[in-house]
Amino acid sequence: MANPTFPPIRRIVTGHRPDSTAIVLIDAPAANRRRSKSGGQSTLIWCTDRTPADIPIGENAEDMGARLLGTPPPPNGTRFTVNDIPPGRTGPMHRTETIDYVIVLSGEIEMEMDDTTIRLKAGDVLVQRGTNHAWINRGPEPARVAFVLIDATPLGVGHPVTGGAAVR
Repeated sequence: MANPTFPPIRRIVTGHRPDSTAIVLIDAPAANRRRSKSGGQSTLIWCTDRTPADIPIGENAEDMGARLLGTPPPPNGTRFTVNDIPPGRTGPMHRTETIDYVIVLSGEIEMEMDDTTIRLKAGDVLVQRGTNHAWINRGPEPARVAFVLIDATPLGVGHPVTGGAAVR
């Protein structure tokens, strides 16, 4: 299967000048994209490495969307990605020690679990609570899905994906 070209994601990040005036720090296509072996694409929008999150004042704050992450977020942190999933793509069965907020932006996608499959379409939202799952696009169009993963207390179930530590 050829890798489709997915449209860029406009990423706007706000912040403050040293005098506390609110400003736009970044307004550009999100550039931290990672292609999967199965032809999908994951674009990191932002992450945090602790809760409560640090929101430093000033125009030179770290671009938390430029970090290199594994599948889970950093310990005690979050990971916000937009994933483009091509038609015919079946992802691997996996689970993370996270609470995931999933928003289908366009297309349709199925989440397969151990003995249940649920179909999601544009506008649907899902709260995924550390369950074993795989993402499958059986439709004719690419699906664009937003994922916010929040680090959670380990369940002690199965073999979760690890490796969320940030690389600076």
